[in-house]
Amino acid sequence: MPVQGKDAPDAATSAPQDAATVVLPSSSPLPSSDPLLSVGDQALPASDETPFWKRLTLEEMSSTQWESLCDGCARCCLNKLEDWDTGEIVWTAIACELLDDETCRCRDYPNRHDFVPDCIPLDPETVRTLTWLPPTCGYRLIAEGRDLYWWHPLVSGDPETVHEAGISAAGRTVSESDIPVEEYEEFIVAWPGEIPETEAPKG
Repeated sequence: MPVQGKDAPDAATSAPQDAATVVLPSSSPLPSSDPLLSVGDQALPASDETPFWKRLTLEEMSSTQWESLCDGCARCCLNKLEDWDTGEIVWTAIACELLDDETCRCRDYPNRHDFVPDCIPLDPETVRTLTWLPPTCGYRLIAEGRDLYWWHPLVSGDPETVHEAGISAAGRTVSESDIPVEEYEEFIVAWPGEIPETEAPKG
């Protein structure tokens, strides 16, 4: 089963490859009662009061707006494995060496490409072509014409809700600097590709 790299908004790296695995590049965004209730499914008129992600396409967003779509979950900072024959992708708990496991932020975001030269910056085109963005990713949701979930910082107004909702990778990862590529399959996990069963808090 080939190895796929992390695709984090904040950082990612690739590891050496062997005959059985190959590390694919990761990505990062450009400059910074039902499962997971989403906010505002109904169509809203375009107005200044309407949140920008509901009235602008990905291409129309400013760099500041674009960067704010990153919810800080760090799921995309994880290495993934891809089956050579079927193309199936599975996640591992192995994170980019630059990821801070407690804050889910890159330790050196502005200079990440100096350490991770194959980190792929996210733009509207790559967002629409990468098949392995997390299902809860704000970029993916907007590209698919969906809304952000209640725990997204742009909706909640609190960057901690992504952790409180159990969406982030905080406390769940090990650094790739400590794991040889041939052992990656021992760290396969399902949660990065899932949508947790959680609702917005009442009251």
